[in-house]
Amino acid sequence: MLIIAGPCVIENERVVFQVAEELKRLSELYPEFSFVFKSSFDKANRSSIKSYRGPGLEKGLKILQRVKEELGLKITTDVHETWQVQPVAEVVDIIQIPAFLSRQTDLLVKSAQTGKPVNVKKGQFLAPWDAKNIVEKLKYAGAVDYYITERGTSFGYNNLVVDFRSLVIMSEFTKVIFDATHSVQLPGGAGDRSSGQREFVIPLIRAAVAVGCDGIFMETHPDPDNALSDGPNMLPLSALQTVLETIQRIRSAVSSSATG
Repeated sequence: MLIIAGPCVIENERVVFQVAEELKRLSELYPEFSFVFKSSFDKANRSSIKSYRGPGLEKGLKILQRVKEELGLKITTDVHETWQVQPVAEVVDIIQIPAFLSRQTDLLVKSAQTGKPVNVKKGQFLAPWDAKNIVEKLKYAGAVDYYITERGTSFGYNNLVVDFRSLVIMSEFTKVIFDATHSVQLPGGAGDRSSGQREFVIPLIRAAVAVGCDGIFMETHPDPDNALSDGPNMLPLSALQTVLETIQRIRSAVSSSATG
C-alpha cells in the first residue's frame, strides 16, 4: 500500500527535511507500507496572483533530489506543462498530474512516455467512470504503471464531497489512491485562497481504507496553520504516526473479515 505524504509546496529546505525525516522514521516502523515523499516545486493553480507558488523547477528539483539521495525516500511531484516532464522524470519515482489537468492529453502522453509510473488526480468535475478515458490515454502512450487518485467532487460552490462508490468503480480498471487532505478542501472558500476542514481527514481515511484502496495521499506539515499553501486541510506532522496505526488496524480487520 502506498503512503504518499509531504508538505503541499516546497517552502524551504528546513520544512522539507523535517517532514521527510519523519517519513523516513515511519517507513522503518511500518515496512508493510511503501512511502513516497511529495511536495510541489510550483503551485500553478493558486487562487490569488499574490499567493506563494514555490521555489520553481530548478531549485525545487535540487531539494527533492537531496531528499532522495540523503534519506533514500521515493519522490513524487506534479507537473503542469509538457516541458517540465522530462527534467522531473529524471528525479522523481512517480509523476503526478494535477486534478485540473487530468484531461490534458499532451501532458498525460508525455508523462507516460517517460516510462515512470504516473499518478493522475481525478478532476473534481469528473465522474469515476470518466477516469477510464484517462487510463486509456496513459496506456496508449505506453504506461504500464499508473494510478488514479480520488480527491472529491465539486458539490455546489466552494465545496467538495467524496463518493466512496468511486473507489470501487475505478478499481475495476486501475489502481486507486485516496487523497484524504484535498478531499476536505473548500476551494476558494476563503475568498483569495482555499479553506478546508481538517477535522474530517482522519474519518475519511478510515472510510477509504475500509472500502479498499491501493494507497493514501495526505499532505502534512509541522505547523499547518502557518503553512504557505493548503494549511487548513493539511494534517499536523505530529498526527502522522497515529494515522498510520489507524490504517494498519483497519486493513488488518478488513483482511481478517475477508478470510474469515
